[in-house]
Order: sequence, then structure tokens, then C-alpha cells
Amino acid sequence: METTETTLDKIRNRPRFKMYTHLTKESYAENLKKYLVEHKDEFSGNVNTEVATISVSTTEDNYWKPCLALRTELDEEITVVRGVFGPSSAVWTFFMFLYFLFTICWMTFFTMYYVENQINSHEFPWALNASFLMLICIAATYAAARFGQSKAKDEMKKLRKFAEESTLKFEKTL
Repeated sequence: METTETTLDKIRNRPRFKMYTHLTKESYAENLKKYLVEHKDEFSGNVNTEVATISVSTTEDNYWKPCLALRTELDEEITVVRGVFGPSSAVWTFFMFLYFLFTICWMTFFTMYYVENQINSHEFPWALNASFLMLICIAATYAAARFGQSKAKDEMKKLRKFAEESTLKFEKTL
């Protein structure tokens, strides 16, 4: 098994990695199911031949709780497992909505400021300040995402260990 990870993967909102294995997609899915059953007190999740979603079982269920999505693909007779860490889909959707909203507002306010300067109008003197406020909101959203990642770092390490051990354990038996 070979694992690759780049510097860009470490600074993303949703860190990711790739593993290469000689297991077929079907046998990899079966092995994940077995490993999940063996460690049911520590992990929970859903596995099929294309995608697996794994999370760490904890006593407290907060919205920073990370999930690991494992997607399998076949590339030149080698199975590629792509892992993506992230929050639940509801939290991820909320953060993407905030990024979208703040970015659209920033573009709108900055365009208002720019057009106002081009036509020498003074109807929107607050537009530049509002655009800076939107940039601060975007930065605050990013900071909140990074805070959540740092808070869930131990669980993410467990999930990474799960991905590696579940693959190595069954690859060695080949």
C-alpha cells in the first residue's frame, strides 16, 4: 500500500489523502465492513463498493465531529482509495452557504463602490466599508473551520489510522 499527501492537502478546509492498494473494490468494501464490525465500539459508518463514510464513536456528539469519506476508484488495475475528512454534510453545507453568501455580498459591495467612483456618484459611501466587512466575515468563517479542525484533530487521527489499518490488515493476507 502506498499513501500520498501534498502540502495543499494539509491547508484545505477538507484535508484529503490517497492510498493505492491491489485489493479489488469489492474486496476492499468487504474488508472495510469486517474491520468496522471488529471495531464497532470505536467506529461507526456505512460502507458500499463505491463510497464509505466512517465516524468515530464518542460520548458527546457535537457539530465539529469529523467524518471520513472513502471513495474507491480503479486506475490501471490498481484500486485508488481517496479519503476526505470533513464535518457532517449539514455542517459542510452550512459553511459552503456562508462562503457563497459572503463572497456574493463582497462582489456586490465592491462593484457598487467601483461603479460609484467611475460615475462620480456619492449614493453609496458605505459600499467600500461593507466590502471589507464581508472579507472579514469570510476570514472568520475560515477561522471557524480551522478551529473545528483543530478541535477534532484526535478524531481525525483515529480516522486516518482506521483507513490505513483497515487496508493494511487485509492487504497483508493476500
